[in-house]
Amino acid sequence: MAELVAVIASTHHPFYYRASTSTGEDRPPFADEWVRKVEAFRETLTRARPDVLVMVGSDHFHQLWLDNMPQFLVGKAPVYDANWYNEEREFGLPRMVLKGQEDLSAYILREGLDAGFDLAFSNELRIDHSITCPIITLRPEADLPIVPVYTNIFAPPLPQPKRFVQLGRAIRELVESWPSEQRVAVIGTGHLSLELGGPRQFGPHGPDPQFDQRAVEWISSGDIEGCLAEVTLDSLHAPGNATHGFMDFMLMMGVAGEGQKADYVDTYDLFHTMEAYFTWYPGGSK
Repeated sequence: MAELVAVIASTHHPFYYRASTSTGEDRPPFADEWVRKVEAFRETLTRARPDVLVMVGSDHFHQLWLDNMPQFLVGKAPVYDANWYNEEREFGLPRMVLKGQEDLSAYILREGLDAGFDLAFSNELRIDHSITCPIITLRPEADLPIVPVYTNIFAPPLPQPKRFVQLGRAIRELVESWPSEQRVAVIGTGHLSLELGGPRQFGPHGPDPQFDQRAVEWISSGDIEGCLAEVTLDSLHAPGNATHGFMDFMLMMGVAGEGQKADYVDTYDLFHTMEAYFTWYPGGSK
């Protein structure tokens, strides 16, 4: 059976690539510390020596739109074109081509359907920054095959938070039952408190530092039940209008498991959001 060697959850700030590669007067004052934190975080994946990456993210209305919005979708393609024109224009993100792990995609789809998840799939999925940003931060060589899993965190009606946790648990079971000798890392990205286009978008930190503190505590301690007791679809409106992306963090808590403390935790307050980085090693500390 395949071995789950790392579970990694992080934010996916699209400005990191431009900030980290800019020089001279164009380089923002926070870039050096951000790069230092990301490079330390990157090592947590490198040490796990994965062969395959299962990547959990959310399409930002690039390919999935209101005419057909799946709640959970698995990519099943041999290759994935990545990043969209507005991401290149606004954030300087590069065009990318990522190899797919088709047999694991097919396994997750078949077994996931039989486990009670009505998973959508796409053989022609194009990837956006929710998946390419963690590739850039964690595996800039972009040399490992991926299985993209997209969740709906934008277009109501949304799945309940507990459904994200349930899917995370199912993904772990499916990875660990995959008949393969491959080493698999599951990487998922979401948000803490976040406001887009609203009055709290730009400040010295995220729009709700108290929520961010509680969120980091829930994630780092693996307190799934405590998190589910407080987080609802309605409550996630209060910390910021884009905070529903936190449910992808909850999915990753499901992958890691109830009560599983993260082996690595780091955060960084930027000008409008808290960046957060977590790693678990299911087989023990690497």
